[in-house]
Amino acid sequence: MAAERTTITLGGKGSSFSSSSVYKIASGVANVRIDSSAIERFTTKPLPLIKRSSFGIPQGLLTNEETRASLAVLLNKLLLSNSGSVRSVLPVKILEILNSKDETFEFGGEVEVTEGENVVLEKSCASLVGVCSVVDHKSTALSQIVDSVAALSCEATRGDVSSFSSLDSGDGFGNKDAISVAGDLKVLLNGSKAVGKVETEEVSKIPRIHGKFREVVRSVHSDARVELNSGVKGGKSGSGNSGVGEALGTTLLALSMSVKSLGECSFLRAKLCVESVGDESLRKLLLEKSCVEYENLKSGYKLALAEEDQCRLAHKLNESLGIVWRIVGLEAAAAYFVLAGGDKEETKSGDAAKEESKSDKKKKKNEKKAVLGKGTSVVIQFIKERLVTNLESFNPESHGFDILLAKVKELVESNENRRLPKLPKGTRDFAKEQMIVREKAFSIIQNVFKKHGATALDTPVFELRETLMGKYGEDSKLIYDIADQGGELCSLRYDLTVPFARYVAMNGIVSFKRYQIAKVYRRDNPSKGRYREFYQCDFDIAGLSEPMGPDFEVVKILTELLDKLEIGDYVVKLNHRKLLDGMLEICGVPAEKFRTICSSIDKLDKQSFEQVKKEMVEEKGLSSEIADRIGSFVKEKGAPMELLTKLREEGSEFLANNSSKEALDELSIMFEALERSKCSHRIVFDLSLARGLDYYTGVIFEAVCKGAEVGSIAAGGRYDNLIGMFGSKQVPAVGMSLGIERVFNIMEEQQKQAVRATETQVLVSVMEDNKLGKLRNLLVCCGKLISMQSILDPLDGGCGQNELSQGVVTLKKVVEGSKEEVKDVPRDSFVAELLKRL
Repeated sequence: MAAERTTITLGGKGSSFSSSSVYKIASGVANVRIDSSAIERFTTKPLPLIKRSSFGIPQGLLTNEETRASLAVLLNKLLLSNSGSVRSVLPVKILEILNSKDETFEFGGEVEVTEGENVVLEKSCASLVGVCSVVDHKSTALSQIVDSVAALSCEATRGDVSSFSSLDSGDGFGNKDAISVAGDLKVLLNGSKAVGKVETEEVSKIPRIHGKFREVVRSVHSDARVELNSGVKGGKSGSGNSGVGEALGTTLLALSMSVKSLGECSFLRAKLCVESVGDESLRKLLLEKSCVEYENLKSGYKLALAEEDQCRLAHKLNESLGIVWRIVGLEAAAAYFVLAGGDKEETKSGDAAKEESKSDKKKKKNEKKAVLGKGTSVVIQFIKERLVTNLESFNPESHGFDILLAKVKELVESNENRRLPKLPKGTRDFAKEQMIVREKAFSIIQNVFKKHGATALDTPVFELRETLMGKYGEDSKLIYDIADQGGELCSLRYDLTVPFARYVAMNGIVSFKRYQIAKVYRRDNPSKGRYREFYQCDFDIAGLSEPMGPDFEVVKILTELLDKLEIGDYVVKLNHRKLLDGMLEICGVPAEKFRTICSSIDKLDKQSFEQVKKEMVEEKGLSSEIADRIGSFVKEKGAPMELLTKLREEGSEFLANNSSKEALDELSIMFEALERSKCSHRIVFDLSLARGLDYYTGVIFEAVCKGAEVGSIAAGGRYDNLIGMFGSKQVPAVGMSLGIERVFNIMEEQQKQAVRATETQVLVSVMEDNKLGKLRNLLVCCGKLISMQSILDPLDGGCGQNELSQGVVTLKKVVEGSKEEVKDVPRDSFVAELLKRL
């Protein structure tokens, strides 16, 4: 019994037409009706009619499916364009054809149409859009199912899938679609013991080939959606619809290339699987059918490339999609026969099955089958239920793969097969013990900032993208962009300095000392001490002041912070951007390359000079001689006053350069102040320190904990031009930022503190609230942290029935498993005894 047809309504107010709906109409599983509101929109005025002999749909070129799709699109265009009158018979005629079950289409000779309808017939590109919609539907389904089949091939060929995990480099330049495909494959293969260590190009290139296919399919879907839901504008030129054919043709051509690559990739995997099929006749059949389909795909692709008519191109692309569906089906069958044990019982004749020896059967029974992934197991079971004896009619497109598609989609999206939860890379949870340490550290930092006169500021976690871009040099690639949801392009904040500068400029502030402790986000490559979400603790001073006063204060506050946090021995490396610029000018570096060369120099704490030199010469175009001269300068480092004296010796090249001379004069003021404040022993004057951010203009510094492999723990510098980027007034500023996450790492490694999960000091065992209420009130008045819970923390005060009647209490002091008990403490002196023991 044939399944009952569904009904799709066109022309309803606010309704939209989709490629899926077009495909249902085209494949004859859905009827069409016109919404009554659409009929009401037709004019009641009699319009002049003209006769047409065709509907503008190519005869003899399109398949029945493509023709029905074209008519469905044409009908929708007519309704969207409001081009008819109640006298018009064209929409009714198209509706009759679409709802007819006839396999042949009789357009019935001439038809009378209004002038507006005639424009739609001429300008709508209905056939192109119709075939494009069918292509959109099929390619969208294929883009999801082909990953499932590829996952089977990975297991059937014992392929090495470790490369799937290395696609996301974390530098912001990863191929998002390839990464997404790799992620879906890992979900499908989760728990699989069948994948192995066989390195093959056919397996390793799956994410990129399939990812590119996804990208192009998404583009086709977007174009089809627009064209399906746009009307046709009248006028002689039809200018409102000009370029539709060319635009769709460009997109379809890109899809043709991707379909060919996808089919080739599937064919090559199928060949690998076929080689492991045990039954020779089956192996031969699979290979023969695969090769025939692949040759058809190649020849069809050549014809498509030579096609100038966009509708013919769409038709040939639809044919190619059918071929690729069949190739994918053959790949699925080959992988199934390998994973299911080689032969399928139904493929053998009755005599052959009887002749199989008992020993062979026993051997097969004892063969241990590899454990498949939880996702691929679903696919295998689906194929097993539908695979026919001779493969002649096994085509995934016609075997209810929409059911499998729904299952796979649910599997991938809900991640049901991977019950173990996982954090995104570069993020962390913090347990209660860690939170005690963090809260204590934040309290220390906040108190130091307040002590030096700073007030708190909070800014949004995301900013307009234009606010952040152009401020971080080469690190701008690490900014997290947010999908446009409300008409604005936004990004997660990269640091707290640029939002602070934006705030100062927006509010016309000319003097401000602020602190902020908040999370920032960077699409970095996570490693030890390097995260994608982390806290920064910032202190900034904005406004005019005496020379180098704020610079000194910020560095002094940094040393005070690190001392109070007790993280061990540390050093603050310090340099000056104007000194760097002068050095680069002396070496012969063009001014336009100063910032990018600074970014290279800044890597000297992680790379050798030879590696940095290679980058400066090969990637950034410096001569080898200039790079070597830079190397002779950046090796200089030492105690502040000693190196400063050396750089200011008579005849020094730095004194002859205006930029570097100004920097040395400013550093002289700062170093003298640091010596007077007894913290200059923490400072190292280091000419290799460059700080890659573009906004620095003066003193720059970076703190590093000795013996800890976590990179810099704090950094900062002067930025006199940043605030002016957001307003008409330049406000000089200097600041520092403490990377608290790395400080916590150091604390955890050093295990400096035995952390308690709660700060409760006293536990009162509750027996009778009316009697113990007084004790509780006494403790609260004493300022002690208490709990009324039923657990023992460090000190427990208890009153049983006997104690209550005698007016005494029992004290129990519990420390690391040991317990000290003091009985019969008079209730009147209980608090005094408790305070003494605390």
